[in-house]
Amino acid sequence: MIVWSGSINVISTGDEKLSYIVQMLANLKLGKAYDGLLFLAESARNVQMLLSHHHIELEVNLIVQGTITYVIDGTRFTFSPRTLLWLFPQQEHQLVDRSDDAQFYVAVFKPSLIRRSCRSSAYQGLKHVKNEKVGVLSTVLKPEAFDLTRRIMDSLMQGSLDPDLLNREAGFGQSSDFIFEHRDPDSLNAGLHYLLLLCWRCQVTGKATRDAVDLHPVVRRALKLLSEGDTALNMSDLAKACGASKAYLSRMFSRQLGVPMSRYRNSLRLSRFFEQYQQEDQKTITEAVYAAGFGSYAQFYKVFLQAYGHGPRTSLRRKAEDQ
Repeated sequence: MIVWSGSINVISTGDEKLSYIVQMLANLKLGKAYDGLLFLAESARNVQMLLSHHHIELEVNLIVQGTITYVIDGTRFTFSPRTLLWLFPQQEHQLVDRSDDAQFYVAVFKPSLIRRSCRSSAYQGLKHVKNEKVGVLSTVLKPEAFDLTRRIMDSLMQGSLDPDLLNREAGFGQSSDFIFEHRDPDSLNAGLHYLLLLCWRCQVTGKATRDAVDLHPVVRRALKLLSEGDTALNMSDLAKACGASKAYLSRMFSRQLGVPMSRYRNSLRLSRFFEQYQQEDQKTITEAVYAAGFGSYAQFYKVFLQAYGHGPRTSLRRKAEDQ
């Protein structure tokens, strides 16, 4: 899920199944003092960046409440509470939607931590750079395992940065100079070591899940066009570019991804607003609104209010106060 600020390397692909995306290697910019990171992503705080990406670190998500939806390898996966899921280093993934009440932990582990921690045969699966099977490795934890894992994650958050700041920057980082920090790196690193092994034991002993839908070619095409920045295209032009009628594209998109096209496009525009606003040329709010593809400031304000429960100037003022 996590896309850090900083360099994103674009990689072309000849794989037909991945042809609806441009693969991107995201740089999480973790400092040398850290073996990984951990934070709680919340829909009410977190700026959703809908870019498909991967990174050299292993990522684990634990859904606390609500639902989140990923597109991986041309297939849609929706995950519910108590689900533990794994995103391997070479596994391209795109968070396309989440419920308004969604909360999920994001844990990231450096390759160096995995090498040091996984010495016995029981943990060799953690050294893989991609999932050996098609889809997403995941399991629904038993209540007692979920409670234990969540308590450990909660304890590791003690000494971390402000939740608003983490969700705004660490989640999908619009600020190019943001770097994750923790008050006690050694304690965090020790906790991440234990957390990694605990989660793997839960996965191995748990039952795999699969709430998956293979995407229709027109839906893949729409995702590709929208991910390339064509959020300003009207529905008629987008449907024509996808080789489908407007009604068919809208119906298939909503049915397969579980989110209406209009909501998905507004989420894209919202994330691009933050990108535009944080660029070095110092765009005004209004300039960033139009550069992101919104038709008017009124449309932008309505979308922002629906997403975060307050106006944009409140969030931007909080950011200024943190700097």
